[in-house]
Amino acid sequence: MDILLEISFHNLTPSPSLEADIRKRVGKLEKLYGRLTGCRVSVEALHKQHRKGNIFEVHIEMRVPGHDELVVSHAPHHPKERYKRPDVRAAVRQAFKAAAEQLKDFKAVRRDAVKSHPPMFQGQVADIDADYGFILTDAGVRLYFHRNSVMNEAFDKLKRGDAVHYVEQMGDTGPTAAKVWIGPDSPMD
Repeated sequence: MDILLEISFHNLTPSPSLEADIRKRVGKLEKLYGRLTGCRVSVEALHKQHRKGNIFEVHIEMRVPGHDELVVSHAPHHPKERYKRPDVRAAVRQAFKAAAEQLKDFKAVRRDAVKSHPPMFQGQVADIDADYGFILTDAGVRLYFHRNSVMNEAFDKLKRGDAVHYVEQMGDTGPTAAKVWIGPDSPMD
């Protein structure tokens, strides 16, 4: 286990076997999301009940890069769950199940949050004027581009036949080249 792990017990005697079980479950969380940097697990017996047994609450705080932490708290809330012979191992198991679900959701959101860039294509300058030009694409389509679309202020260096890279975007009148770079086959590199 490469992450920082803290385990604490409140109002109950620490158990080496329970601590080993928690370490194993944290290892599974680490395999689920490899960028986990730390985890704090707290197991607490809420009340000292002699007849029905203790009610256990488990808190799991997972630290991930770029965020403070993801927190899971599990305590029995339903009356049937509260009064049926509570078991600390069942509470730990349910808390880690919720933590795994939260980590999966977090991972999915992070995966969707990665921005994809529009593809860059190669073409050649077909026509050029004072403030605009046209690119001839591999498909034989002419794309309009404006002086401001050319990167690195290289518009004045462009001439007919120069190889360029471009990013296509839908404009008011149809597809245009939103960004234009001088291509690798051009002598202006």
